[in-house]
Amino acid sequence: MRITQGTFSFLPDLSDEQISRQVEYCLDKGWAIGLEYTDDPHPRNTFWEMFGNPMFDIKDAAGVMLELAACRKTFPQQYIRVTAFDSTHGTESVVMSFIVNRPSNEPGFRLIRSEEPGRTIRYSLESYAVQARPEGSRY
Repeated sequence: MRITQGTFSFLPDLSDEQISRQVEYCLDKGWAIGLEYTDDPHPRNTFWEMFGNPMFDIKDAAGVMLELAACRKTFPQQYIRVTAFDSTHGTESVVMSFIVNRPSNEPGFRLIRSEEPGRTIRYSLESYAVQARPEGSRY
């Protein structure tokens, strides 16, 4: 299962050159760049772990790409995303984010059905990444 989140979720994974061009675009707009990582990309898991501090003072895409290389080296089997922040309105608002690293095996999600009182049925998603069972015994 391929997780699709962020600005370019409908496209194939971006190459490092394409990532660098997108970072240049963000920096040209005056946006700060942050790198985040997680092993649980649930759609409601909006608070991924930060890799270092947001890069408010970096003005060159090469600096961001160096940080991305370090993040990939530290967390090669986790999801990593680039997030761009716009502070022109007095707050840091996320204006762009896209996944730049994926684990070699994306575990996906399962649909959980719960029956509630009054014949109500509720559905929720659970990431296979949070289960302690090995691959092949999850399904």
